[in-house]
Amino acid sequence: MDLQLKNKIALVSGASRGLGYATARQLALEGCRVAINSRDQAGIEAAAKTLAAETGAQVVGLGGDVSDPSIPEKLVEAVVGAFGGLDILITNAGGPPAGAFESFDDPAWEKAIDLSLMSHVRLIRAALPQLRKSKAASVLTITSYSVKQPIPNLVLSNSIRAATVGLTKTLALELGKDGIRFNSILPGWTETERVVELMTGRARDKGTTVNEETRKQAADSPLGRMGQPQEFANAATFLVSPAASYITGTMLAVEGGMYKGTL
Repeated sequence: MDLQLKNKIALVSGASRGLGYATARQLALEGCRVAINSRDQAGIEAAAKTLAAETGAQVVGLGGDVSDPSIPEKLVEAVVGAFGGLDILITNAGGPPAGAFESFDDPAWEKAIDLSLMSHVRLIRAALPQLRKSKAASVLTITSYSVKQPIPNLVLSNSIRAATVGLTKTLALELGKDGIRFNSILPGWTETERVVELMTGRARDKGTTVNEETRKQAADSPLGRMGQPQEFANAATFLVSPAASYITGTMLAVEGGMYKGTL
């Protein structure tokens, strides 16, 4: 299938590793010009060089912490300066820390909101003028299947990512008239660096091993394993592509059956 992505311009935040990196790589393989972002300037520049070498695509690396209110507008300006516009925006950020409800004070909640909700809000707001000019405008927010089935010890993520899903659905309804599609992917447990960090924390708290905690979590899927970043990237790339032109307002769970509900 031709996803019609050749020469489209994409910005992917949180893309120095994990789901964001895998998605940016797949977009580049499909012919997109890709800007990737991370708060680690050296890391994102290295990632951009690797992607360009592997895919032959035009890739630029943009440093900046998307939880900083001043950064999203600068990122969009840099993409337009590099490529002349913007067709696809994928908003992604590392998740807030694990912990129980009573372990977090107001500043911790405010920091998590800036990271896991307001980064999406600000990136989308900054990108809208460019997206309105595109004939294939698409926005994808990356959230978590925890918005449907809360994950133990992740109260910040469970709560705040649900707000991002509400934002995504609302914008699909509000801005469809402008030809901009809004969707979200709700990934389950996928073998990324962040998941290794979470499994390490569990192992420390329970006195077990990372391998044991990973095995127990993987068993929650009917497929008996965690997902791979490439499996997420395949779904994300299709969803933002013109091939998915009649899909908007969709919250797609890519979680290997770990969500046990019917809706």
